[in-house]
Order: sequence, then C-alpha cells, then structure tokens
Amino acid sequence: MGKTKKAQASEIRRSPSEPYNPLARINIARSIEAELLSREVLPLSKTDQIEGAGIYAIYYSGLEPIYAPARNDIGSFVKPIYVGKAIPKGGRKGGLTPAKGISRALAERLRQHAASVNEVINLDLSDFCVRYLVVDDIWIPLGENILIETFKPAWNRAVDGFGNKDPGRRRKTQFRSPWDVLHPGRLFAEKLAESPVTATFMETRVSDYFANRKMAKLPRKVLEQQAEEEALEQAET
Repeated sequence: MGKTKKAQASEIRRSPSEPYNPLARINIARSIEAELLSREVLPLSKTDQIEGAGIYAIYYSGLEPIYAPARNDIGSFVKPIYVGKAIPKGGRKGGLTPAKGISRALAERLRQHAASVNEVINLDLSDFCVRYLVVDDIWIPLGENILIETFKPAWNRAVDGFGNKDPGRRRKTQFRSPWDVLHPGRLFAEKLAESPVTATFMETRVSDYFANRKMAKLPRKVLEQQAEEEALEQAET
C-alpha cells in the first residue's frame, strides 16, 4: 500500500535542477504532515481536554482479523485506520478575523468518533489511539488531503461511513453506511434501513484493499448517499 519515501520525494522535487519552493502546496502539506506525526499518541477515549480545530489520525491496535494489515503494535503507531479534520463553525466562510473564543471542534469530533466505536459490537474503544494537530483553518483541508494520500487509511478509502453523523429527520430516506454494515450497533444507524451491501461484501472489499487487488464497486445508491453526507458536513461548517 502507499508509495515509497523515494517516490514521495520525487513528487516534491521532480529533478535536481528544479528550484525548491517552500511555499508550494505539496511542501506546505508535507510540513503539516511531519508536524502531526511528531505529536504524541493519546487514547481516543481521553480527548476531552483538547482545544482548537485541526487534523487527526486514528490508529487501531485491536485483533479484528480483517484489519490485521492495519494493526499498530503498542508503542509503534505508523498506520492510521482513519484520517479526518475538524473545522470550527464558520471556518469555511473565510475572513481574516480570528473567531471569538477557543474552538472545541477537535474535541467534539473525536468525541463523536469515540462514541461510534464504543457503541458497536465488534470494536473496543481501548484499541484506538489518536494523534492530532491544531492548525489554522485555511490549512486544515490541505493537511487532511496529504495524510489521506500518504497513508490511504482503510476507513477513508475502502469503508465509507465512519465519520457520518445522525441524519435526524433524514432517517426515513437513509440506509446504513458500509461502515455500519461491518460494525453494527451504532445507535443512530440501528434506526436506518438495511444497506444494499452485505457484511460479506464489505469484508471481501477490505481484504482486496489490503491485498492491493481491485475492489468491487459499491452500488451507485451507496456512493450517492455518502456524497450527500459529505456535502452536508461541509455545509454545516
């Protein structure tokens, strides 16, 4: 999975004669990535005191067989299972004036993720840790993008739905996400309709992903619903 460090470096400097531009998007992104990876790892269950908005990487160290290739040994956290961002409300609307007060965007987003893991029947919250980095709003999407491109986490690339929120009034038209099919028990998902995909389908998809084989395509309606979820999340910030 993923590119070698040599291949990644070639993307930054394509030839020895090409001038290095520290303000190029890729170089800014790499600096954000390096800073995040230098931060300490915390249990996902203990993030209430975090202040600010930014990016994060979640790591899994449990024994669920389908995630064996993404398992991190205790003390060695190098393969995130999920990468995400937390943008404060109004953070997408621009403006150069700092928001009033201290944002709790990261703490709230990580609390939601911890609750999701804690509610399902085949995952244990104690098996999850997180690194986070408080970032100026303008750089948050760039930081998230480079982390996903570098690490290609399974819950970003193969299993959609971990970051979904309670659809509220839209429950009548929603079905369970692929993540909820693999990991049943999330409270709001139990109220949704059955998914067009099965657990067996998703297990095969994850296995193919880790083996670098071509994954079976998700049904169109699943892709459309996930696109709607992502659009709604952006509209809320």
